[in-house]
Amino acid sequence: MKVKDFVALIEKIAPLSFQEDYDNAGLITGSPEMEVSGILLSLDTTENIVDEAIKNKCNLIISHHPIVFRGLKKLNGKNYVERTLIKAIQNNISIYAAHTNLDNVRHKGVNTKIAEKLGLNDLKIIQPKPQTLSKLGIYCPEKNAEEIRNCMFENGAGNIGSYSECSFSVEGKGSFKPGIASNPFKGEIGKREEGNEINVEVLVANYQIDKVLEAVKKMHPYEEVAYDIIPISNFNQEVGAGIYGMLPEAMDTVKFLSFLKDNMNLEVIKHTEFNKKIQKVAVCGGSGSFLIGAIKGLKADAYITSDIKYHEFFDVEGQYLLCDIGHYESEIYTLEIFYAEIKEKYPNFAVIFCKENTNPIQYFK
Repeated sequence: MKVKDFVALIEKIAPLSFQEDYDNAGLITGSPEMEVSGILLSLDTTENIVDEAIKNKCNLIISHHPIVFRGLKKLNGKNYVERTLIKAIQNNISIYAAHTNLDNVRHKGVNTKIAEKLGLNDLKIIQPKPQTLSKLGIYCPEKNAEEIRNCMFENGAGNIGSYSECSFSVEGKGSFKPGIASNPFKGEIGKREEGNEINVEVLVANYQIDKVLEAVKKMHPYEEVAYDIIPISNFNQEVGAGIYGMLPEAMDTVKFLSFLKDNMNLEVIKHTEFNKKIQKVAVCGGSGSFLIGAIKGLKADAYITSDIKYHEFFDVEGQYLLCDIGHYESEIYTLEIFYAEIKEKYPNFAVIFCKENTNPIQYFK
């Protein structure tokens, strides 16, 4: 198996187009064509992680956090980023990262993993992402409409929230005049032809448009396929920041904090005061202070995230329980997502969880 095979596997659930503008997810270093001998999974990539990969004969590191965020003008080893990259390149080790693109997907994403650890039900995105969808309309003869509709569904189009195979069809009359170099399905060269047609319309994620069109063109009866691609501002209910859901039963604050500590394997929780029952819970792995206001609108009972500043705890204004569980602690189970995807597709391939604890924050007990 090659690097590109594992990249395709991860990006199938977390396309790079879903990452935030500031991010640098993807293949950081290495050739997509390189044969992979083994994979090391880690939250971060550091010099020690590269050493661990070398020791375990793994030439691909898959991490959540990209080792490179900003542009690099030189590689002379002046900091840990440059030293890590130099060591990886010298030892022919590829580094791949799935970061905010994995944060932003509801199905199998980082926040869904946290929700799974807490047993939350009825999961929904807190802040759905706009401008990730388009409306695709394919014009075809009436008798081919169902076949084309099914083709689009099979290639990922037609999904709205929890519903699949969603489409809308419009009947009309189409006209065309075949040119001298054409090979028309119907009609004669140089003569205008008219016929009843159907426009089959579906929603499709932007990153899937090429795939859907390629499949349709292979089976469409027309030599030249007529279609529309219309970008839309609809929010994508499957993509965006944070997730919220419901606990099976309401808990008081102390019981919930103990439950959270045990299920997320935490050493400490920073939290606000809250004296009501907790059942509706919101989560955002990593730095989630930007959602503090949105959580109020949800009327959630608790919000679990990390990297909250002192004054941001005041912003909650007692409306819910705000829990800062630590950045590393909120995202470490990302490795389980990578592992499950790879093992499902390639059950006999060597995939190893790193033993190195890359958390730069320590707690004095």
